[in-house]
Amino acid sequence: MSTPAHVTSDQFQKTVLESQQPVLVDFYADWCGPCRAMAPVLEQLAAEFAGRAAIVKVNVDDEPELAGRFQIASIPTLMLFRGGLIVKTIVGLTRADQLRSLLHQYSAQPATR
Repeated sequence: MSTPAHVTSDQFQKTVLESQQPVLVDFYADWCGPCRAMAPVLEQLAAEFAGRAAIVKVNVDDEPELAGRFQIASIPTLMLFRGGLIVKTIVGLTRADQLRSLLHQYSAQPATR
């Protein structure tokens, strides 16, 4: 399996907002049970979509600026970015097939700004 990259505030602009491919951002915390349950799903999807979409993680405890900027009130919160814009937000534990379908939908379309 592939491991999603951990992204800091300093890396967010380039890694997420300027990406040429869709980026699924997992806002999480180490102490969060549902977040830990999502980890293997995200690893599987990162490997499956390598080269077509990126999956990254933002630890809300380590990156409170990013958590505040995107108004993260509950974790896990997953945000799909495409062309620098948020196209989908999902709060809570989510099934792999739902995320796979979402990634297929957005990785198959050319990005527009």
